[in-house]
Amino acid sequence: MTSLWIGTYPVAGAGTPVGLGEGVWRAELADDGTWAGVEQVAVTPSPSFLAAHPGGRVLYAANEQTDGTVTALVVDGDRVSPTATTPSGGADPCHLLLTPDAGTLLVANYSSGTLGAIPLAADGSFAGPVVVHGHTGHGPREDRQEGPHAHFVALEPDGEHVVVVDLGTDELRRYALTADGVLEAGIAASFDPGTGPRHLAFAPDGRHAYVAGELDSTLRVLAWPSGEVVQTLPLPEGLAAHVLLDGDEVVVAVRGPGVLLRFAVADDGLLAPLRTDDLPGTWPRHHGVVGGRLVVAEQVAGSLEVLDREGTVVDRVDVPAAACVVPVAGRSTTARRELAVADGQ
Repeated sequence: MTSLWIGTYPVAGAGTPVGLGEGVWRAELADDGTWAGVEQVAVTPSPSFLAAHPGGRVLYAANEQTDGTVTALVVDGDRVSPTATTPSGGADPCHLLLTPDAGTLLVANYSSGTLGAIPLAADGSFAGPVVVHGHTGHGPREDRQEGPHAHFVALEPDGEHVVVVDLGTDELRRYALTADGVLEAGIAASFDPGTGPRHLAFAPDGRHAYVAGELDSTLRVLAWPSGEVVQTLPLPEGLAAHVLLDGDEVVVAVRGPGVLLRFAVADDGLLAPLRTDDLPGTWPRHHGVVGGRLVVAEQVAGSLEVLDREGTVVDRVDVPAAACVVPVAGRSTTARRELAVADGQ
């Protein structure tokens, strides 16, 4: 049995007023890939992304709203209780990442384009005010790129830097993790104007990064750490969502047509298309590898789908406006990889 945290949007959808039934859910996935139960365990406004402290006693929720906040929830057996809320460092926080030492919670604030760094105590509680790292710039799309839009934070393979995927400026911004805090370290990669990068995943060997372009419907392969684009592949039109590694394959979701695309990873890191899996629901916002299967959060359909490696739907369950899937620390009896992608606007 594997336990999962599920984040949600307001039931009316992203960008609508908060307080319309959203909250944190917990789901139990049996070893055969079927759902053993789901329940809402806490209420907090628009928790579109979650992160679990490695100790398993604290869960963090990014409350995606204009006045952005992060809520810490204490986990005590089956009880989940909000214990503190702190500013996220910007507007509409949409992704969270713990630093390797679990001493800082990093927050991507979409609408303000800022990176927030919240210090944490050893027990996972908030230990001080957020430190805000801003950015400037824009892209050619006036409706989506009028300014920076931080969408996702990823730990670089060296473990000493993170990159922020900026949809608004067509850049990957680099920050160093130091004893003095999170420090700006320049631009890791720049893309063609109008790309709108949304998410990325690093290859296991750390020599390549795979970046989904939401606005131009592409998947790019970057040599790393140079950031040079070495391959560009087309995706179906309709808002490319996120990307992750599933063994020796890359899986990308596209929200409009509601599909998952699989690509084989060659020895040189380049990709070859394998197949497209149609999903039974609509608007896949986040997916992750759990026990050798994919769990997909479909926001508009309001469901969680489980797919096997061949793309066959094993089971589904209703969860209103499902937005993200994160393993419950310390509660899984199934070998799994930590989910490394997120979602937001």
